[in-house]
Amino acid sequence: MRLIFMGDFSEQFPNRILRGIRKYSREADEPWVVCTMPSSYRETHGFEDFLAWAQKWRANIVLAPFNPDDPVEKFRENGIVAISMDHIRPFPQIPSLTSDYHMTGEMVATHFVARGYRNFAFFGYHGVVWSDGRREGFVDYLASQGLKDYYVEGVRIRTDVLWSYDEAKLGYWLLSLPKPVGIMACDDTQANILLECCNTFEIAVPGEIAVIGVDNDDVRCTMTLPQLSSVDVDMEGGGYAVASMASRMVEDPSYKGEDIVMRPLGIVTRQSSGIVVTGDRSVQEAIRFITENPRRKMQVSDVLSHVPMSRRSLEQRFLKATGLSVYEFITKVRIDTFAELLLTTTDTVSQIAALMDEPDTKSISRRFAAIKGCTPREYRRKYLRKMSE
Repeated sequence: MRLIFMGDFSEQFPNRILRGIRKYSREADEPWVVCTMPSSYRETHGFEDFLAWAQKWRANIVLAPFNPDDPVEKFRENGIVAISMDHIRPFPQIPSLTSDYHMTGEMVATHFVARGYRNFAFFGYHGVVWSDGRREGFVDYLASQGLKDYYVEGVRIRTDVLWSYDEAKLGYWLLSLPKPVGIMACDDTQANILLECCNTFEIAVPGEIAVIGVDNDDVRCTMTLPQLSSVDVDMEGGGYAVASMASRMVEDPSYKGEDIVMRPLGIVTRQSSGIVVTGDRSVQEAIRFITENPRRKMQVSDVLSHVPMSRRSLEQRFLKATGLSVYEFITKVRIDTFAELLLTTTDTVSQIAALMDEPDTKSISRRFAAIKGCTPREYRRKYLRKMSE
């Protein structure tokens, strides 16, 4: 098979899709040749030149984020299978590689509500299918919880220059929001813009504003200050499924294909949203101390030295605010951090345990399984879908 894959390969999204395609190629023992093409080629040369290049290169398959006015049916007329990656809107003429946007938005809203937030906002595009779908899922869940009146619509972002934004306008909006507020960004790129603007205007994250993005681009998520929480999406699975479908479409021209829907796997919680909201300042300070030191092997006595009060008083107030004992909350934060390291590093389970000052790997694995429902190795296989070399 000969595939032209158009996308922005400076981001992890197309690269993770490509890993899924590679996995299919190896398991099917079907050699694939892939031409990775930047989206700027089409914008510079136009659709007709793109089609001509695909014919000249003898492509079987084209996977690309097409523009709404692109006559995508011309690919099939010229013997090439075309599959759209959601960009502005879906195409009824050809199958799409898409995602469950509504579920993704609902997942983030659930996360914020469970942590006590009562003010919410969304930061994304208007009139773009994947951003609109995530916003709708986010708002629909808030409405189901009777919280829609506490939602504030965000500043609209230009879709022609994705990296450009009006810092003063965005800063004014962030400063005007009721605090604390949980904000969902339509993707990690826009979440990065939010964090940068918060730093510029000295808005505390996550104390005043908590931010969650989408795609779990580990480079973008871990280079921000603070590190960014993000929804991980099953991109490798999507790449595998789209390769399988495309191969069948090439072999059987009568098969028109179907949309491939990637599912959100879960939220990888980092510092930008790792806090529970409560009006009890002492409990809030205890939570902040615990969440800012997730790799430190901590006891309740360590928290008491930071928030001086009797253990009984802290335990009672902490349980009332969070539904967890102090020790249970410490354990949850550490296990969430352990899970994050499983997904964002290639370290072994024992290496991660040592990094978190856990000399007994079996003990931390048992606690991990009690909270996550599976062992660390099973968790990594299930959610990361790490590709074999």
